[in-house]
Amino acid sequence: MKKRTYTDRSIASSDITPEHVFLNRRALIKASAGTMAGALSAPSIAEAEASTQSTLSFSQDADRSLVDEQTPYDAVTTYNNFYEFGTDKSDPARHAHNMTTDPWNVKVGGLISQPGSLHLEDVLSGFDLEERIYRFRCVEAWSMVVPWVGFPLAQLLKRLEPKADGKFVEFKTLFRRGEMRGTRSFTSVIDWPYREGLRMDEAMHPLALVAVGLYGKTLPNQNGAPLRLVVPWKYGFKSIKSIVEINVTAKQPKTSWQMLQPSEYGFYANVNPEVDHPRWSQRFERKLPSSIFKPNRVPTLPFNGYEEQVAGLYQGMDLRKFY
Repeated sequence: MKKRTYTDRSIASSDITPEHVFLNRRALIKASAGTMAGALSAPSIAEAEASTQSTLSFSQDADRSLVDEQTPYDAVTTYNNFYEFGTDKSDPARHAHNMTTDPWNVKVGGLISQPGSLHLEDVLSGFDLEERIYRFRCVEAWSMVVPWVGFPLAQLLKRLEPKADGKFVEFKTLFRRGEMRGTRSFTSVIDWPYREGLRMDEAMHPLALVAVGLYGKTLPNQNGAPLRLVVPWKYGFKSIKSIVEINVTAKQPKTSWQMLQPSEYGFYANVNPEVDHPRWSQRFERKLPSSIFKPNRVPTLPFNGYEEQVAGLYQGMDLRKFY
């Protein structure tokens, strides 16, 4: 496959989060101490494609200086939210290796012309992999910059041929109790499998990425292997990991955190410094790496810095109501 690179020109190479920081955030975190379904008319895939013309710039040659500095995996201890493996932040690193990723199938269905089950090889075939350097903003108010490897979600959706009445896209994470100890825990509060969703025009936007790697490497299990979503203008929990099912629907799908706590986690989850989480402010974020002595606290940007590209998707919407 050809490999193209997308670079956000506003992100300096020095701002890219080092690999060891991305994969090991335990010390950094410890040191720092419902939406109305169908309320708005969602666009069809044709309308979405027409409304998301992009000015993204792609280059054929990667600037390797942006991604070459890497930390050996055997030197990394991860800190991650992947509740399928436990609620402790170190649980995914300790237990995600139990997840089988080969073979891997993705069920596709709903309002599409080509329903069925795709092998991972089928999903990846025919796509040019691109390296994209994106800001990543967690709802917990920390942030980073990550070089992902993947392909536009829109390309996969076009292959599935959504029908005209398909207005939303639903995603589900792998649910395999035998390999995911967190799903067997009596403390688990999530109704498995983990679910997420996007409006069709959001899913068709050129920035929405299906990631299969990071830092020039294959995705590690704890980061969502073998394929995950990356939606850089939304909070991180929208970027669902280890996808096994994609459905096109006419109605807004239910999402896991929205079902669990709708007063805290809305369907849209756009990064918005003007809409606080009920338990903390979203006006600032800790840009990793940071420490108690150097918190690296910076103002949060609307849509995580991608306002120019994506604000048009929400024209006329009350973003306090549709948070």
